Amino acid sequence: MTGHRVSAEEARAKAGVLAEALPYIREFSGKTVVVKYGGNAMEDPALADLFAQDIVLMRLVGMNPVVVHGGGPQISELMRRLGKEPQFVDGLRVTDAETVDIVRMALVGKVNREVVASVNRHGSYAVGLSGEDAGLITVGPRDERLGYVGEIRRIDPSILRRLLNEELIPIVATVGVDEDGQAYNVNADTVAGAVAEALGAEKLVYLTNVAGLYAEYGDEDSLISRIDVAGLEALAAAGGLSEGMIPKVLSCVAALRNGVARAHILDGRLPHALLLEFFTREGIGTMVHP
Repeated sequence: MTGHRVSAEEARAKAGVLAEALPYIREFSGKTVVVKYGGNAMEDPALADLFAQDIVLMRLVGMNPVVVHGGGPQISELMRRLGKEPQFVDGLRVTDAETVDIVRMALVGKVNREVVASVNRHGSYAVGLSGEDAGLITVGPRDERLGYVGEIRRIDPSILRRLLNEELIPIVATVGVDEDGQAYNVNADTVAGAVAEALGAEKLVYLTNVAGLYAEYGDEDSLISRIDVAGLEALAAAGGLSEGMIPKVLSCVAALRNGVARAHILDGRLPHALLLEFFTREGIGTMVHP
């Protein structure tokens, strides 16, 4: 072996971590996990590299990870560079014909390529695709005020299953198409939930910029570690969610009501957040169960 020698105490601690992970590795081997990737975990280069390591490790221990990503900040940045000011209605981007081309350039041409390259630096497993590929995401118009913003009509997971059967890691950019082939911008949180449902995933995981869900909005001491679907619906109905958390929560509810075993909302700002959730006894963030 190479590298510095560790003390007996350090060695015991490391061995304990590995031993603790073993039953979880057994539990999740062969299981499909859908991870919505975004926020600081994507924008911070150091965290992005750790995320890529985690995803490859999950694949190496027998799990079937599927990564779904958005790229709102990257879209807005490219729009401004091209002379268009982003506009939003109810938190959703107004997407005219020119903007939907910008969305495709940002998500498919830039962000997706970067995520694929990041993962493949740690193992040649990642394959990039969008909802336009193999009929993966079929949509219809969501609201005429928003233009080409899509509402999911159908998820065809066939291409994802084929990639997973080849032990590859699909990296999905959230651009969908309607029946006529017109491209639409689609909310990435919603896509992640719908993909998890279509695959019958064991877990649906959202990486966010907060520690999890709070019983009292804005009160960091009220972090909820476990909640069921009914409790989650009650929390949403009471108005206790931030605008950005609403699509995640609604997607969790739909996925869990349609076969997904568990959902997690994790702090993507924590190094190795995925490994901490999957392979340690305590876990982190908020777990939602049926």
